[in-house]
Amino acid sequence: MIAHSFRGEVFGPAQRLHGATFLVDATFKRAELDSDNIVVDIGLATQELGKVLAAFNYRNLDEEPQFAGINTSTEWLAKHIADQLADKISEGALGEGAHGIDAIAVTLHESHVAWAGYERALRTAG
Repeated sequence: MIAHSFRGEVFGPAQRLHGATFLVDATFKRAELDSDNIVVDIGLATQELGKVLAAFNYRNLDEEPQFAGINTSTEWLAKHIADQLADKISEGALGEGAHGIDAIAVTLHESHVAWAGYERALRTAG
């Protein structure tokens, strides 16, 4: 749950401060399963996604210094979350097996009819 506003005529009434509630899906992709026959430790992935989301949940993004001057669109937020998860993988927070993940896709659902997402490739260790 966030509050924010946008700059630019393309956003119409969303230029005013408004709230948004998202359901967040993170998908981890790899060409081959790891030695435990998994893509990622889903428990660690859930934990780390929660930490990423906690950084802006129940906040007005317009007031957060890290988002200053940014139109925090659904797509941009999906990219931001994907980038944060990529950093977590690089740091080893999702376990050593996660270094084999090829891509991350993040989708933010605003409702059952409106959602947007972002997918990014990862550099694989090797």
